[in-house]
Amino acid sequence: MSRIIAIANQKGGVGKTTTAINLCASLAALEKRTLLVDLDPQSNATSGLGLDLKSIGTSVYDVLLDGVDIRLVVQPTEVPFLSLAPSSIDLVGAEVELSGAENREARLREALQGIREEYDFLIVDCPPSLGLLTLNGLVAADEILIPIQCEYYALEGLGQLLKTVELVRSKLNPALKIGGIALTMYDSRLSLAKQVAEDIRQHFPDKVFETVIPRNVRLAEAPSFGKPVLLYDITSSGAQSYLKLAEEFLKRHLKGTNP
Repeated sequence: MSRIIAIANQKGGVGKTTTAINLCASLAALEKRTLLVDLDPQSNATSGLGLDLKSIGTSVYDVLLDGVDIRLVVQPTEVPFLSLAPSSIDLVGAEVELSGAENREARLREALQGIREEYDFLIVDCPPSLGLLTLNGLVAADEILIPIQCEYYALEGLGQLLKTVELVRSKLNPALKIGGIALTMYDSRLSLAKQVAEDIRQHFPDKVFETVIPRNVRLAEAPSFGKPVLLYDITSSGAQSYLKLAEEFLKRHLKGTNP
């Protein structure tokens, strides 16, 4: 059965889009039919997969605001088994435009329901905020994956995100689960990073993935070439870590142990 996963954290700079791009590419490398939905007006997942932002015609904006069939928006990528529903700068105004719209929180869910069985995984890259766009991602999703960086203030704002998840569960999407927490930007040379990772594991013992994503130059460089790190440098520690994360992610789903 296909799964819709929202990757969300309202705190910026936690490796959210890096995780979205590279988890999707790694799942695709494992021959899982994967769709990445770029819900972030910054469009970093779109450009990070090699699409020219100036050449995009219809985008997720048109799906949410005008009810355009998402199949008309989805584009192939360089990675076999990986497709992309691109974002555009128009999404900047979507929060305001949707504010008075009917069924405003469920626009994405409605758009994805018709195509979800065409993919094994539909992964939504949410903006770094808790506004209407992220709410659409959470209402559409079966589960949320939360990237947390292994740095000072790592847990800052997480409580607010978890409260939002509970609110969505109680009012709009009772089936929403916390699918996992991914530790990112880990630097094994720093005792602080080790301490933060340990603290997060103690707070959420059943939720944190064993695989840790390191700080890695290749991971940082790859988006500027419009490629996931697997295509940019598959031998890098960043690429290998995301492949391991994808394998662990799949194992959780196959075992049915996903919390």
